[in-house]
Amino acid sequence: MPKQKTHKGLAKRVKVTAKGKIKIHKAGASHLMSVKNAKRRRSIRRTAIEGSNTFTNKLRRAIVVS
Repeated sequence: MPKQKTHKGLAKRVKVTAKGKIKIHKAGASHLMSVKNAKRRRSIRRTAIEGSNTFTNKLRRAIVVS
């Protein structure tokens, strides 16, 4: 059976931490900042850890090639 290929588009957008969690950048930070309140802008600025185990496992399989 052939090896599974890394999904290059996803690999450029997310990172896997040492413990195997997925770090993602939040959406909505590119424009129209004046209509968003300060709390929302600060929240967008931070990176997020993907929480759902099922979705995280799918992402990890798409990124990490073993």
